[in-house]
Amino acid sequence: MKEERLPAAYTTSMREMLGQEADAFLESYNDKRTQGLRFNRLKSFAGAGRRAAEHSEVLFNLKPVPWCSDGFYYEEPARPGRHPYHAAGLYYIQEPSAMSAAGLLAPLPGETVLDLAAAPGGKTTHIAALMQGQGLLVTNEIHPERAKILAENVERLGITNALVTCATPQELSKRFPQSFDRIMVDAPCSGEGMFRKDPDATREWSPDHVEMCAARQWDILQDAYLMLKPGGHLAYSTCTFNRMENEDTIARLTASYPDLELVAQKRLWPHLEKGEGHFVALLHKQPASGTESGGKRRAGKSRDNNSARTYAAARGAFQQFEAWAVDELPGFQGHGVPILFGESLYLLPEAFDGKLHTGLLEGLRVPRAGLHIAHMKKNRIEPAHALAMALQSGQAVRSYDMTGEGPEIEAWLRGESLPVPADLHGWTLVTVDGLPVSWGKASSGQLKNHLPKGLRMMKARIDTP
Repeated sequence: MKEERLPAAYTTSMREMLGQEADAFLESYNDKRTQGLRFNRLKSFAGAGRRAAEHSEVLFNLKPVPWCSDGFYYEEPARPGRHPYHAAGLYYIQEPSAMSAAGLLAPLPGETVLDLAAAPGGKTTHIAALMQGQGLLVTNEIHPERAKILAENVERLGITNALVTCATPQELSKRFPQSFDRIMVDAPCSGEGMFRKDPDATREWSPDHVEMCAARQWDILQDAYLMLKPGGHLAYSTCTFNRMENEDTIARLTASYPDLELVAQKRLWPHLEKGEGHFVALLHKQPASGTESGGKRRAGKSRDNNSARTYAAARGAFQQFEAWAVDELPGFQGHGVPILFGESLYLLPEAFDGKLHTGLLEGLRVPRAGLHIAHMKKNRIEPAHALAMALQSGQAVRSYDMTGEGPEIEAWLRGESLPVPADLHGWTLVTVDGLPVSWGKASSGQLKNHLPKGLRMMKARIDTP
């Protein structure tokens, strides 16, 4: 991209900001965009997942990203987003610079974490991997269609401890005051780091747009502050370069809230590192003297005040599922609070049996309430796709495995049924090189395809910061 194709006000501001470095920075817009993937620790650390990850490194000629141990660069003609391993949730396609944010936040297993502006899911899935399935991850997106994509990515990567919400920051701060150990705010921004790969971002940029973004970021951060526990940590990140949306916003935050201290702040510049560029800052909220670190919670309707009939129905449905699982999933142990949405049975993370309560969800749009485990059909149970993605092949009594390079898995991902041995009957976990991709149901020598229609044809999800 020649400098004259960049907004003139932008190049002037970057020259003022960078001085002698500006030429090298602006020249970097002529380089090819960087592409990367991040392995999903929930699947890639052991057994079949580890073998598939090692195979992927060779298959796609991957090179490590210095600031993320699970991150790797790839270059064309490699297309990992169209490989069956992507459908299996082995990795997430993510711009390498963006991998820096969740690592700086450093969430721990067992914590309560919020990703406040999460779609399409790059930082959410990274946070979930670091939490190792333990604790509660609330991941939010205000736009319904983007929230749906976020929920699909949470499902694909086999995340079991996430609650996907579709709400404004203000709605959440009223329900969850001082509730989170760690919060990620990957703020909507002017997208100066997107210019190299997205011409629309260049056309939309203006000084007024930068000011508007900074004002919106400030509003979001104020609600994030209200939800952060005393003693907690907040990470703020953008994919833009100007000071107004980055250092100036952080300075305003610490000046307005004296109990917030800046722990770390860093930039990844595209002329210095291989990536599109990123800004991330980590802040710590001082513990409140003489109070518990969790602070006071807003009173609300507890689970005991919910309809006894509704709660009993969810418990009854879960007991039916457990009886089914004894024979079908002998290796599965479900933990959490059962909740029914129509005929869909979910397991809320265990935090809703302790620190939180289901009353907090009343009136809130929740595209995914934890792990979707089953559709409770009349007189039968149909296991949910999300359950398949959260399993390991050895946990199901029946599985059918295919190789990652071959026509059989391609046919399956197109939605076709397959011939199988005649003695295979019932719900079967379908895997690629040992990694689950969906359910199938075997009968009379045919394995009927139960891959959801919206996930067929190996369509790669648009990749994300």
